[in-house]
Amino acid sequence: MNTTPALVLPFSKISKEDISLVGGKGANLGEMYCLGLPVPNGFVVTAQAYQSVIDHNALQPVIREIIRQTDVNHQKELQKASIKIQRLINTADIPQNLIDEIFESYQDLKPGDQRPLVAVRSSATAEDLPDASFAGQQESYLDIQGESNLIQAIRQAWASLWGARAIFYRATKGFDHFKVLLAAPVQLMIQSEVSGVVFSVNPVSRNKNQVVVETVWGLGDYIVQGVVNPDHYIVNKDSLTIHSRQSVPQTIMEVRQIPNGVKKINVPKEKVFARKLTDEQVIEVAKLSLKVHQHYFFPQDSEFAVENNKIFLVQTRPITTLNLEKSQQKISEGQLIKLKQILQGQPASFGIGVGKVVKIKKASEINRVKEGDVLVTEMTSPDFVPAMKRASAIVTDKGGQTSHAAIVSRELGIPAVVGTKISTRILKDHQLISVNGSTGTIYNGVPEKVKVVETKEFKEEEFPKTATKVYVNLGEPDLASLVAQGNADGVGLLRAEFMMAQIGVHPKKMIRDGKSQVFIHNLAENLAKFTDSFGDRPVVYRASDFKTNEYRNLIGGQDYEPIEPNPMLGFRGAYRYLSDESVFNLELEAIKTVRNKMGYKNLHLMVPFCRTVEELVKVKRIISASGLTRSNSFKLWMMVEIPSNVILLEDFIQVGIDGISIGSNDLTMLILGTDRDNETVASEFDERNPAVTWALERVVKTAAKHHITSSLCGQAASLYPDLVEQLVGWGITSVSVSPDAVDNTRRVISQIEKRLLK
Repeated sequence: MNTTPALVLPFSKISKEDISLVGGKGANLGEMYCLGLPVPNGFVVTAQAYQSVIDHNALQPVIREIIRQTDVNHQKELQKASIKIQRLINTADIPQNLIDEIFESYQDLKPGDQRPLVAVRSSATAEDLPDASFAGQQESYLDIQGESNLIQAIRQAWASLWGARAIFYRATKGFDHFKVLLAAPVQLMIQSEVSGVVFSVNPVSRNKNQVVVETVWGLGDYIVQGVVNPDHYIVNKDSLTIHSRQSVPQTIMEVRQIPNGVKKINVPKEKVFARKLTDEQVIEVAKLSLKVHQHYFFPQDSEFAVENNKIFLVQTRPITTLNLEKSQQKISEGQLIKLKQILQGQPASFGIGVGKVVKIKKASEINRVKEGDVLVTEMTSPDFVPAMKRASAIVTDKGGQTSHAAIVSRELGIPAVVGTKISTRILKDHQLISVNGSTGTIYNGVPEKVKVVETKEFKEEEFPKTATKVYVNLGEPDLASLVAQGNADGVGLLRAEFMMAQIGVHPKKMIRDGKSQVFIHNLAENLAKFTDSFGDRPVVYRASDFKTNEYRNLIGGQDYEPIEPNPMLGFRGAYRYLSDESVFNLELEAIKTVRNKMGYKNLHLMVPFCRTVEELVKVKRIISASGLTRSNSFKLWMMVEIPSNVILLEDFIQVGIDGISIGSNDLTMLILGTDRDNETVASEFDERNPAVTWALERVVKTAAKHHITSSLCGQAASLYPDLVEQLVGWGITSVSVSPDAVDNTRRVISQIEKRLLK
């Protein structure tokens, strides 16, 4: 670099050490370009160029006086000051030598095209540092073409340094207004078919072993502004596999239309429900993010764009929020148990906030939000920041984990839930609510006693890896995408009954009415919600185990179900499949649809309540006849929930199964001869009874002896750490628990495994 600061520099002559010259954004673009990463070519009009214009027009004393007379906490005063200063910048004279350098660099930017389309961005010299993120504080200008338009866009970028939100942000962060300069990166425009943001660590859970990718159709402004909710992917770093997927319908997008510039259009019908990226592209984006992280030795928040199936990185900056406290309101999740859940959105910023709802539609209303209120709005923009700082929590209808609301909430350490879709319609002004930004759940009311508890910074042991897998029990398709973002190793028990209940009609009635394909389609669509959401992790589907009294509740059920004195010991499980194969065959067809037509090879099958070895043999024949064959990608499990399963387990294994799952609830009731739902004898129900633990030990050790997997899917795994310690000691390969118990169960198992190793 020359000792005399340059006014214009190409990316090829910029490194990460040049922040004082080109700002954080410009330095990162130059650094990535020189690393050989796929960054569109460009140049930077440096901070010294901005300073030269300020000095050339003697603007510093004038602007300082305007700021001195302004109360930055008063929105109207702040807006007036901003307008005055921006008018000064936009009418200032630009020295001719600077104009000449800009024109020369622009004309050389793309060989064969002297007037290429470019994006003009804003890069403050104090921006994107590890202790300060200026997310959305300055502006970007897209689809700029021609010299005069380029100069105008650069002027606007300089002026954006003096927007109301930027003035407020610097004042509250303690930055000297004139020690923050602004450089303007000028970069070849990518016509983004897909745009996105990638975090090299999980910014919400703070899991350093995960990469988070969010994507939308079209240009990238809509994802940052939160106008549309993005597809959401989590990638495991160590294995570079998809941990979870969440595909979100998108109806509008922002595109470039020449000569009209940027325009909002409807997403083509065939793309509304389509995924924006393939799994291979998601992994490619994650790899690029990891390269950037490894180079900078610091977690990165990067933006990317896809044009003609080629992925470009267009920006990166440090993630600044990983070590902030989770919330200004330090409330434990246990205090929310008695409150009614009323809304579910995307978790966006750690912690729990409580307060009075204040709904606002536009930035001019932000003065209505007082200290401790819960700000509820469709989506936030940078103009909302003063109100966000006062709020105890943020709730939005739109946006994902990379929207403005999410990023700024994490920066401010304020709990936030985004993408609720209906919060502005459901919530009422002055309503008291509790907002859990860690889970995305919103509750009616506030805890009776708000006890302050200590928050803690991220520690690696919060997300320990265990040899014993921790699966999750699920049945509700609408919860799949949310639960999949957690730390479960897969779904150990996917109940058929919830999905059949949603269909609502007895399957035999649907067969009689000629609607078998409708049943298969609906069941397959629901199964696919789980297999898609859980990425590469296994999903074990337990075939239908409705009892007759439960089946009778479905439409048409009374025509097909007998009335039994004791349904628990009656017409259920494998015996039902052998009595009439028709319904079981519908389930098998749905599984084949998901695996063979939709391509989800992570779906497996578990047979419930199999009383005899002969039953298992016959059920396997039905499965084989359907075209489903055991393989490395298709496992057959059997539930162990009857004493005969324990006594004859080796005989069951010899028939050919890949794994067993202990249904500890039914097994305990049948061993002890007690009904846990009968309050008269429920006190006798205890999975730790010596007779039950004898059975558990026999099952786990027998499975290990024959080299098949063993699991436990009852509630005992989350209730009794001492029992879990015994199970792990015997060699159980997994446990499957409710979603809320996954993290704690894994921590317990991690401690147990460490003790056993010692």
